[in-house]
Amino acid sequence: MSSKKMKEFRGLSENELKKRIDDLRKELVKMNAQVATGTMPKSPGLVKNTKKSIAMIMTLQREKEIAALSKVVAEKKAVKVNKEASKKTEGGKKRK
Repeated sequence: MSSKKMKEFRGLSENELKKRIDDLRKELVKMNAQVATGTMPKSPGLVKNTKKSIAMIMTLQREKEIAALSKVVAEKKAVKVNKEASKKTEGGKKRK
């Protein structure tokens, strides 16, 4: 079941993920309030599933953040290598 949800979450945009996580958190607050007042929620496993969904979305957001950061770092390294390579070739031309 969780792999289906994860695939569904991966297909969502960043804004949609934020909206979904906000909705799930509101839902969780309502369920926790029900538990605190002593009334039984519709489904006892729903609290656990909601928490897991929130965790999955947060994990997915973090994965996307790390991927973006690693992409930036790789680009910076490539630029640095290109600059060093161009300095070496320019230096060689001047010596001749």
